[in-house]
Amino acid sequence: MKGRLDELIDGFSARELETLLADWEFCAREDQWPPLLAPGGEPWRVWLILGGRGAGKTRAGAEWVRAIARGRPQFATRPLSPIALVGESAAHVRDVMIEGVSGILAAHPRSERPLWEPSRKRLTFDNGVVAQAFSAEDPESLRGPQFSAAWCDELAKWRYAEESWDMLQFGLRLGEWPRQLVTTTPRPIPLLKRLLSEGGVVTTRATTRQNAANLAPSFLESVVAQYAGTRLGRQELDGDIVEERADALWSRDMLESVRVTEAPRFERIVVAVDPPASSTRRADRCGIVAAGTANGIVFVLEDATLEAARPAQWARVATSLYHRLEADALIAEVNQGGEMVRAVIHEADPSVPVKEARATRGKYLRAAPVAQLYEQGRVRHVGAFPALEDEMCDFGTNGLSSGRSPDRLDALVWAVTVLALTPRAAAPRMRRV
Repeated sequence: MKGRLDELIDGFSARELETLLADWEFCAREDQWPPLLAPGGEPWRVWLILGGRGAGKTRAGAEWVRAIARGRPQFATRPLSPIALVGESAAHVRDVMIEGVSGILAAHPRSERPLWEPSRKRLTFDNGVVAQAFSAEDPESLRGPQFSAAWCDELAKWRYAEESWDMLQFGLRLGEWPRQLVTTTPRPIPLLKRLLSEGGVVTTRATTRQNAANLAPSFLESVVAQYAGTRLGRQELDGDIVEERADALWSRDMLESVRVTEAPRFERIVVAVDPPASSTRRADRCGIVAAGTANGIVFVLEDATLEAARPAQWARVATSLYHRLEADALIAEVNQGGEMVRAVIHEADPSVPVKEARATRGKYLRAAPVAQLYEQGRVRHVGAFPALEDEMCDFGTNGLSSGRSPDRLDALVWAVTVLALTPRAAAPRMRRV
């Protein structure tokens, strides 16, 4: 593809290359280009772009406003006016959405830039289209005006999100199909979660890494090394909505407090397996988690959980992890068939010692003592385990909110239980006669 592109632009003058790179249709990524329809097949009314810091959300918003103001095909059938520009504050609308390096003025060639009147909080395009600036700090300012379209930036940071959003919806009443673009780094606020589940809403996602060509290499290197996989990194770099339940046994703050970057020399290492009852598409995952212990502290080392894996597959992964970490034992829950579980593991590798674990209490009762060890600072995470930590922060008295089995968590609980909550058998001693 790159070779073909080089061939196509070979011979272009500097001015022609500059014009090409200024064409949004040429340089936009797929996630920055407006979708045709919502998931249900109808025209969308809200386009939601969730992205990390520096992922190109503002540029996408500015180009969208430019295109609908011009009536550009694939964006609008005719110029749309008026357009509402709503940000977390008046300063944000001015400094980021309009005057910023990726804002509306910067998205236009100098000869086509709309007239920006800060005192009137208004942009006027040369074809008569008007865009009006509003602050989400003042929801009442949106009461009265009417619009054909709106661009809402950093919705998850709005101080009065619900009130401002509601007032905007009442104002979107002009034209055949009023629509709005929302660009934001996500946070688990009720409004954003509600939008994700509503009809007529289409969502695209972008990570910071996807916009690496427009970012300083040192920025990506430093922030990825420091924050990748953490709660903050997943939210600010990957554009994920990172949630936790109020009644969960673990909290995000708790897990961040036990995170370390390096592991010590271990006294013991185990690999715990929570095998599924079947291997169909709808089957539970096979939880596979490795942990080690040193000086009375348990360190979680790896989450190798598999989705819808056949017995031979999860057995190979578990035994391979056992050998790679030079573990002491493989812990396997045997409630779903003890002999079968042991046989499957030994078929993959007969040299691996299998320690059977049988559940006699419910998942919550088994997990509670392990959560207490976390509170006491007796468990550490070596690095980040996003999928596992999501289960931990979503596990309450009635299980996971999705109703699925907490397979990663089950494997973690078995590993920590064996290492920290199960008395070790005393080593045989020689008696003197």
